[in-house]
Amino acid sequence: MIGGEVELSPPDLTTVLFVLAHDPDGEVSAGARRCLAELPEGVLREAVSTPSLHPRILDGIARLYLRNREIASLIVSHPHCPEETRLFLAERGIEVPHRTASSPHGTEEEAAQEFPEAGEGEVDEESEAFRGKYQLAQVMGVSDKIKIAQTGDKEWRMILIRDSNKLVSGTVIKNPRITEQEVLTICKSSIQNDEILRVICANKEWIKNYQIRKALVENNKTPLPSALRFLATLTEKDLAHLAKSKSVSSVLSTQARKLLLSKKKDK
Repeated sequence: MIGGEVELSPPDLTTVLFVLAHDPDGEVSAGARRCLAELPEGVLREAVSTPSLHPRILDGIARLYLRNREIASLIVSHPHCPEETRLFLAERGIEVPHRTASSPHGTEEEAAQEFPEAGEGEVDEESEAFRGKYQLAQVMGVSDKIKIAQTGDKEWRMILIRDSNKLVSGTVIKNPRITEQEVLTICKSSIQNDEILRVICANKEWIKNYQIRKALVENNKTPLPSALRFLATLTEKDLAHLAKSKSVSSVLSTQARKLLLSKKKDK
């Protein structure tokens, strides 16, 4: 990848190189730093103009290219440029535009645009871009992860929903861009954060989806009252399966048998 064998978009290329520049392997790190320092100006310009570029990467580029006034000016104008980066560049004579007072994460409109989705499709976990984001997540602080979890794209959601910190993974499920297919995948997984399943159970739109209700019933982390409520909405075929299943609690399998008998009597 460092040799240019893989075609990546400017922001993804910059992200991957930034991550590799911090790789414990000295040779890999040195090669990535060299590539970062030699990026074409057009690539740099597009990368630092991308709303989703992480603040740490903006800071790294600012320090590496501080003599390039055009790039530095684009960085200080970026909506998520860190204050310490703005101060660093201001001290070196770069004009820093006034930032209007707002919430720590900017306006709602800025937050909605922070990680735009360009026709999200299937996520390729073997791609350089995905692995770059995954490695970046390993060195990010909790507050940065939460910020990305709020508005991040499908790749970021897939990475952060698995985060060991429950504040991070719990924020992903509240991301307004999350799809029903992703919710279904979460329901079918062995996720450790119980709060995520409670949020799903309380979402009236999501539980209209039969497959989501079924997956919630089959997930042992789902609160029992919710699982029992959804159980009553399942088909006879699924009830029959659950009645014999050893992978769900005995309470659910017993109730499935009762519901099955009741449905047969009503015929």
